[in-house]
Order: sequence, then structure tokens, then C-alpha cells
Amino acid sequence: MAKYIFVTGGVVSSLGKGIASASIGKILESKGLKVTLIKCDPYINVDPGTMNPFQHGEVYVTDDGAETDLDLGHYERFTNAKLTKDNNITTGKIYYSVIAKERKGDYLGKTVQIIPHITNEIKNSIKKVALSQKVDVVIVEIGGTVGDIESLPFLEAIRQLKLELGKDYAINIHVTLVPFIKTAGEIKTKPTQHSVGTLREIGIIPDIILCRTEKALSKEARDKIALFCNVDKEAVVSAVDVKSIYEVPFNFKQDGLDKLVERLLNLKCEEGSLACWQEEVLKPIKHPQKEVEIAVVGKYITLQDAYKSIYEALSHGAIANKAKLIIKKVDSEDIEKNGVEKYLSKVKGVLVPGGFGLRGIEGKIAAIRFARENKIPFFGICLGMQVAVVEYARNLCGFKNANSTEFNKSTKYPVISLLEEQKAVQAKGATMRLGAYDCKLKKNTAAHKVYKKEKISERHRHRYEFNNKYKEIMEKKDLVFSGINPQRNLVEVIELKNHPWFIACQFHPEFKSKPDCAHPLFKGFISAALSQK
Repeated sequence: MAKYIFVTGGVVSSLGKGIASASIGKILESKGLKVTLIKCDPYINVDPGTMNPFQHGEVYVTDDGAETDLDLGHYERFTNAKLTKDNNITTGKIYYSVIAKERKGDYLGKTVQIIPHITNEIKNSIKKVALSQKVDVVIVEIGGTVGDIESLPFLEAIRQLKLELGKDYAINIHVTLVPFIKTAGEIKTKPTQHSVGTLREIGIIPDIILCRTEKALSKEARDKIALFCNVDKEAVVSAVDVKSIYEVPFNFKQDGLDKLVERLLNLKCEEGSLACWQEEVLKPIKHPQKEVEIAVVGKYITLQDAYKSIYEALSHGAIANKAKLIIKKVDSEDIEKNGVEKYLSKVKGVLVPGGFGLRGIEGKIAAIRFARENKIPFFGICLGMQVAVVEYARNLCGFKNANSTEFNKSTKYPVISLLEEQKAVQAKGATMRLGAYDCKLKKNTAAHKVYKKEKISERHRHRYEFNNKYKEIMEKKDLVFSGINPQRNLVEVIELKNHPWFIACQFHPEFKSKPDCAHPLFKGFISAALSQK
């Protein structure tokens, strides 16, 4: 039977529960255990697919086409877990399922209540993942902060599960903030005490307290937290701020967190080592041999999490090239206001990521033209590929005012348009082309050289596609269509011949990149940028 680690958070949000969960998963995998991770989100949205990136951050996509929370990206980057739609459980999903059952009469006329019906649905959803994925350990992260009204059903569900599973089969790791007050020159443990007190009122007694802090905890602070929170002294673990999130698994292991989890869950496993992680990931980060500056030209630049996987995949490309990465975040609307040279004249590469809506599009087009004409390595992703097609159509094919029908429904040259089946879609949630699709690469192209194989599979999240009506004329103007979806003849990759590195793809390669195994497109893009004089 699988064993469970329930990860909760207290004091404030954004403490890094997702990174902590992923790091614990990494450590356990190094010991020969098979793990999976689940994110429980207390919001009523069925999934984050229709949520604004400024509010929620990026939408992560799994192979099976689920739109999920961005923490699943951390889980897949740190571990080898293959996540599905079942690995992200939201309040919306739970209520949707319970109400559907009530409408069918599955509850036989009973009054449907939070307890037991909602909590049972949560427990069943968690156990379903453990059974279907046949793992040794399930790490379940509860979103939000202890004390929030909306997370109470999830906390009650894991309280019940912990009780039902019994000793050696379930533990709670509580992540809290231990702030350093600069004016007083000392660490304060009171917020952690209050947070654990709130958790205990709910009926959950933490087994391990993970303390997020600027400075390492002193023995006195650890002892104080252990005494007032009623845990063993060794169960108070310091999670000190780091320069790179990829240091966290190594730090946890050094602090003995793996041995603690091993003992509490009575796990029979190997000693495990993170030596490869240290050599392949941490060493290039701490001792880079060169430096490269990449501009990311987007429309959600003000929010760090909106392009989370993009930034991480770029860092993976830099790690693979033993380079220090400097990301220059450029708002495409600023390019529209102030011109492109001000922002891109000194960078070594330009990446245009995905997005939706008209705002900032002309700035992206200007950035792509600048990169193309000045032989700066360019990488377009999803919308980045679509606007690259628009730029090429306008400036090299003579299609004045060519556009995507997303931005101009009546454009004379709709080089990007909706597929017929998308035109009838009214609902917004989970109706795009989502998940993994095949792509066949043409031999002797830059894309084929990068991937070193002819058939690939990548994850998608978009509605609009290249309009094949314009393919022949654009090929005559030297635009190369190097990747095609063989089932539906859809354009997946474009590139230019006489350019140091100009590749754009309709899919999202960032979702399949890892720090110890950089995605070939990001590795190749950074390599090309480093080659620039």
C-alpha cells in the first residue's frame, strides 16, 4: 500500500510548498522509490484554464491534456513522475463530481453535505491516484494557508485519511515562515507557533515542521519551536532562502530530512545519493564558464509566475551549456511605445512566448522582425510562432496587414486562423488543442538537427493554427515548415535557412524540460546565443 506525505502551509502564502514537495519527491526517488505528487487547490474553478495569468500565473499542461496548477511543473521538473489530470484536484472538480452524482440519484435521497460527501470525494480522488499510478509514496500538497475557510474541506479530508491509514503510512509536513526582524536583529518563532496551533485545532498534528527563513535557525530557535509545537527537536527543519531552487533537495538531504521521513514512514529503501544532481545541475549554476543575456518579450511580464516554465527551461538550457543566464524581461507594449532598439540591441537572443488577446501583439511582431533582420537567435513558442508567421507574411511575402483572425476577424490575409471545429466552440474551459500530439520533423532542418530524431511528441495549448492555404507561397519565400503533425497536416515548427538560429514552434517545449535534462530546443537556443559575437 502506498504511503502518504501531506504538505500544508501556514503564516503566509507563496512559501514554496510546491518546491518543498518536489524536492522531497526528488530525494525519495534517489532512494529507489517511485513517487507521485498531487496538488489540491481550494478555488472553485474546475481548473485554471480560464483564469487570468496575472492572477493565477501560468497554466501547466500534462500529456493527457489537463490544464493544471503551475506547481505540477515543479513536480515534473524535479522528479520522474508522469502526472495526469488526476494529479490536480480543485474544489471545483470535487463539487462538480458530487453534484453530478446527486443529480443521478447516487446518494439515494440523502442530504448531501460537506462531511462526509465532499470529504469522501476528496479522499477517493487522492487514493485513486495512488492506485492507478502504482507508487510507493504519494506527496499531497494542500494549496492555500491553514486558517483559510476554503481549504477546510481538504484539511478535514487529510485528517481523516491520516487517521484511517494509521502510523507508518501517513505524515504531515507543515511549512511555515520564521521571519527575521532586521530592526530587532532576531528570528521570531511566534507566527509558527500560532500556525501550528491553528493546525492542531483542526485535528492535524504535524510530524515535521519545515521553517522558511532568511537565516539558518539557531539551536535555541529550533528547541523553542519543538517545545511549543510539540514535535521532536530533529523534526524542526530549516529551509533557508537559496539563490537557486535546485539547491533545495541537496539542502534538505544535508539537514537529514530524508532520514526523518524514512523513519516516520518506516520506509525500506536505498541510501540514495544526489551526487549526479550536484555535478550536473548545481555545479554549472555555481561555477558557470560564460554568461548570456536573453530577452523574453511577453505581455504578462510583470508577474513572475506567468512564464514560470519558460524561465525555468531557459535556465536548464544555460545549465546544459555551463553558462550563467541573465533574463531581460521586456513588455511588448513598451516596445510599441518606445521602439525596439532600446530593449533588444544588446541581447544575445530573443524569445517570444505564448499568450492570448490583441494587447502587445504589434510589439511582439516588431521584436521578431528586429531579431530576424539583425541575425539575433530567435525562439518563438505558441503565439510566438503565430506572430512570427504574421511578421514574415507582412514583410517578406507582401501580404500587407496580414494577421491572425484572433486579432482581426476580417483580415484580408488570415495566415493564422481557427480550425473549423473550433469555430463552433462556445465554452472556454478545456476546449483548446490540449496535451501531447505527434510531430514529424523534416530531415536536414535545424529542428531535426536539434532533436536528432524524426518523430517527436510535444504538449499543446492553443486554438489557432497556421492556415495551410498560405503554405506554398511562404515556402517559395524561403520560410521552412520543418515540423508537421502527421495526423492532421498541421504546422508545428517553422524556421529560416539563412539565420544563426530562427525556430518557432506551435507547441510548448518548456513543459518537458528538466534541470538535469534540458529540452533540446532550449539547449540549442542558448548555445546559439552564446555563439553570438
